[in-house]
Amino acid sequence: MFFDKIAHAMGSMGGGQGQAGPAGALGSFLPLILMFAIFYFLLIRPQQKKAKQHKEMLAGLQKGDRILTGGGLYGRIVAVNGDELTVELAEGFQVKVDRGYVAGMAVPAKEEKKGK
Repeated sequence: MFFDKIAHAMGSMGGGQGQAGPAGALGSFLPLILMFAIFYFLLIRPQQKKAKQHKEMLAGLQKGDRILTGGGLYGRIVAVNGDELTVELAEGFQVKVDRGYVAGMAVPAKEEKKGK
């Protein structure tokens, strides 16, 4: 007698609550799919493109290039020995830097003024 009332209260969902089947599953995952797509196109993809460009820049380093190191030092490459670069920071002052610690190419002051 008491259990009949509980069973009745736990009965079927009426009034269109909860969809069953493939349409309901797609509808519940659609916001997650959209969020992933937004993150991919706004965050992940541009970061991958930038990393690829940086890797290509590191592979193309050669003697005479002006660079900026990860530590913030500007210099000119005077020798390349595999992944080891000899960088001249000032007249007669040279340091050795691993290729991976090059942050980017430095724009010489003359070229910077021409661009403005």
